[in-house]
Amino acid sequence: MTPPSSPSPPVLVTRGDLPALFNALRAKGYQVLGPTVRDGAIAYETLASPDDLPVGWGDAQDAGTYRLVRRKDASLFGYAVGPQSWKQVVFPPRCRLWQATRKPSGTSFQIEPSDDAPPRYAVIGMRSCELHALAIQGRVFLEGPFRDPVYEARRRDLFIVSVQCGQAGGTCFCVSMKTGPSASSGFDLALTELCEPDRHVFLVEVGTARGGEILQAVPHRPATEQEREGARKLLERTARSMGRVMDTDGLKEALEGAADDPHWEAVAQRCLSCANCTMVCPTCFCSAMEDVTDLAGRQAQRMRAWDSCFTLSFSYLHGGSVRSSVTSRYRQWLTHKLAGWIEQFGTSGCVGCGRCITWCPAAIDLTAEVRALRAGASRQVASSNGGEEAAA
Repeated sequence: MTPPSSPSPPVLVTRGDLPALFNALRAKGYQVLGPTVRDGAIAYETLASPDDLPVGWGDAQDAGTYRLVRRKDASLFGYAVGPQSWKQVVFPPRCRLWQATRKPSGTSFQIEPSDDAPPRYAVIGMRSCELHALAIQGRVFLEGPFRDPVYEARRRDLFIVSVQCGQAGGTCFCVSMKTGPSASSGFDLALTELCEPDRHVFLVEVGTARGGEILQAVPHRPATEQEREGARKLLERTARSMGRVMDTDGLKEALEGAADDPHWEAVAQRCLSCANCTMVCPTCFCSAMEDVTDLAGRQAQRMRAWDSCFTLSFSYLHGGSVRSSVTSRYRQWLTHKLAGWIEQFGTSGCVGCGRCITWCPAAIDLTAEVRALRAGASRQVASSNGGEEAAA
């Protein structure tokens, strides 16, 4: 993303002028994606106009619980997050990596990269935690020794209209992870929705030069200091109302020292190993490869599909699976997410969106399990110190 030549002050766009934003994006060749209501949940789909957004809908979330609730206003973004994450746009659930065609001689193959043209998407409604998740996945796919061409092509032209969070979800803990509720970078345009009894407006911040170009096609005026202060207070209120909290100080070391804690087994007694948490997580990137050939043996394709470290087959090597128990798989997921990622990518793999808590059918709460593991480590240290004092 190219930042604007000079930071521009926020402007105000009315609800009635929002269709102009959609039109401007489509005029640039973008397919507009955003949140809508489908099957009793917030889903990300192609949008024709702002009327397709979840007008007047909010959500109630807790461990293993999700439902949409009617708001008392006509907010377009009055929900927290739904079961889907935006990683599906840049890291699709299934894609072709390359294809091979047998040469006329019949003795060898011509291998070619996938010729699937990357879609040109503009996404509306990306939250701050999701922007951080996108940045984290970017480190995984783009900053290592091997750049992923599929991810790179899809990410390159992605236009992002983020939305600052006007309220926290019941399972959100982005403040603990320092990933929200307000975004300061990573977007082309950022909206703060101010839905008041006498008006419905959006404070708009420009994050890139192309964002500023799109904004020129949308009627707007400079935001007043009072309006900017109203947006700041809204975000401060959201930050104070997080549904969950997680202490991250020394967490990496605590988890690395808790490999043999009996609490892992207690969690495994509840865990169904269903992989819901990894499917809804905006940063998980486990995948499996599948080679598909035609019956004549002339063409072959290598496909990549989402997988999960919770499946028994994921760690299968010769002779069996490395992690044969649910205990070992849950421990691997949590310690890798909150500790191993820091070693590999320089950041935690968790952004505090709370999806893994909400969509766990067993209502396993990541933040509660971390507290239990910390408590176990504290008891172990206290017991060890007591033994040393007695010996002395």
